[in-house]
Amino acid sequence: MRSKSIAAEIQTTTAERGCFSYGAEIIHYDIIRKAENTKLQSNRKQARRVVIKVHPDQRVVATVPFDASDESIKNAMIKRARWIWESITEFASQKEYVMPRQYISGETQFYLGRRYVLKVNFDVEQVSNVKLHRGKLTVTLKKDCDDRVVKIKALLSRWYARKAEAIFHERLQAMLPKASWVKGLPRFRIMAMTKQWGSCSTKGNVMLNPHLVKAPKECIDYVILHELCHIAEHNHSERFWRLLTQVMPNWKEVKAKLDDMAELYLNE
Repeated sequence: MRSKSIAAEIQTTTAERGCFSYGAEIIHYDIIRKAENTKLQSNRKQARRVVIKVHPDQRVVATVPFDASDESIKNAMIKRARWIWESITEFASQKEYVMPRQYISGETQFYLGRRYVLKVNFDVEQVSNVKLHRGKLTVTLKKDCDDRVVKIKALLSRWYARKAEAIFHERLQAMLPKASWVKGLPRFRIMAMTKQWGSCSTKGNVMLNPHLVKAPKECIDYVILHELCHIAEHNHSERFWRLLTQVMPNWKEVKAKLDDMAELYLNE
């Protein structure tokens, strides 16, 4: 049987949506409702804000108070309609592509949500290795060679896989108390994927993408909780989304953050 998975494409949207007219165009937008936060009650103006963002993939997202009405959200969108349309048009006119990595010094690599500069060294006295130190991800090879790109990529892939194994195990242990329906420690394995962050089989076996270790821990927690919820609900039913909201009230905000960076995290 097919497993349930999380798509990594930036085009992925939230479950709640709205739309409004601008001239002859219909603009659709995703809605992310903030979890109720009593700490914000002292600052009502901040708590009631509707924050609008247009993404490079032309997706429009409104982050709103948890109890905002559809009408108030739509009114806020209409007030910024011209800016939204201009932003969509600007992104549509651009042809931005994530360039394939060359694995040379100066490129950006990611780990747990932070950017690191890649540095490539050659040292005949050193064993080929990868080290993270002082804001740099340093790859050392014994000597320069024609297939250095292949070797550097392989070293980094193994490094990320080792880090992912440790971090995912740590975060899985931390998330289990939230998933009271899960008995014992679920089996999980790591597999590189191009369009999924994770999946869960009908037997409750979890699979996670090592590229996910490039994202912040809260994004890792979201993917793990998403898959743990599939152990109770094997499809994306209303019951599934309610369960996910119960264990992670702000999952929509976290998911949006992960979606925004998906192309960069998955780029090889």
